[in-house]
Amino acid sequence: MECIVHFTVMNEEGPKKLRGLIFVDEGKLPDSNQILEMFQDMEYNVAQDPNDELVFRPVNSGEKYKYIRVNELDVGQDKYTEDRNLKSIVSNLLPKGPTGL
Repeated sequence: MECIVHFTVMNEEGPKKLRGLIFVDEGKLPDSNQILEMFQDMEYNVAQDPNDELVFRPVNSGEKYKYIRVNELDVGQDKYTEDRNLKSIVSNLLPKGPTGL
């Protein structure tokens, strides 16, 4: 089954929206290794950001792009799209530090 990966490359000139293709098993989404391999095939030498699983940063400091962000994983019927507004609301509602009695 095909999975279309919609992503944004943040260049010095501004964002550039692109797409890539990954083949996955029926009913599954690609894992981070498959996404990294897709980027390597597209000649983006990146590593996954440890703080955000949807952001990939260049390995070489001399690259002309700052980062790549995965926006959507499209496998036909089911789509995974990050909801930034919901994420922001939830992060504001959760306590910032440890709560004590």
